Amino acid sequence: MSTGTKGRAPVEWSAGEIMRGLAEKVERDLRMARYSIGHVTALGEATQQVWIRMLETYLPERYRARSATVMDSEGTFSDQIDVVVFDRQYSPTLFEFEGATVVPAEAVYAVFEAKQDIRGEFLTYAQGKVASVRKLKRTSVTIPTINGNFKKNPQWILGGFLALEPRCEKMEVAAMEERLKANQGEGKLDLGCVASVGTFGCGGADATSFRLEERAAGRFLLELMARLQGCGTAPAIDYRAYAKWMDGEEGAERV
Repeated sequence: MSTGTKGRAPVEWSAGEIMRGLAEKVERDLRMARYSIGHVTALGEATQQVWIRMLETYLPERYRARSATVMDSEGTFSDQIDVVVFDRQYSPTLFEFEGATVVPAEAVYAVFEAKQDIRGEFLTYAQGKVASVRKLKRTSVTIPTINGNFKKNPQWILGGFLALEPRCEKMEVAAMEERLKANQGEGKLDLGCVASVGTFGCGGADATSFRLEERAAGRFLLELMARLQGCGTAPAIDYRAYAKWMDGEEGAERV
């Protein structure tokens, strides 16, 4: 396809070149980040910031990505989550101060554990972290829309694992897949990426099977966008259910 402006030669666009260019830019950003954190003391924190920065750059504006703790209206908290993708268009951030963030359970679309590399025990650990979020209570109130009153059932919260590279040159794929199959309940991991090697749960692939491929980070990003698109809008939060905590623990008990 050719486009151009007056006085300039038309540009020959190629869908293949555009999409490969996007994937290559994502890969380049992550590669540069890997090099830059190679000698950082707080390697875990630096690794999650690499993915947060990538998601903040490329996801649509309605989404935010942060390291955060998730809270529900019953006063229950999740584990600390490395990467939380949540709604910012309709939901408040309950608390944010000097890197500490608390978001309401209703706002959460996806949660990820992020590590420098991938190991079997890391996947099991990630499953526990994901389950701690999915177990939380989520409210939903009826809201008026152009098509009448509507109340959304809370969507499945996506869970996954992110790593920059394998632990060694030859990743033990079979062992990793066994770990993924071990928990198909609240701790199920839906998708993930090892930036320099491949993905799981992306492009229609089974969530318990690793796919070794090039441009892994770009493919993961587009898969996540597609999954988020399928989630629709976050449920309308019941603000009054949270307001009771402003009177302290005693006020919450009285409600």
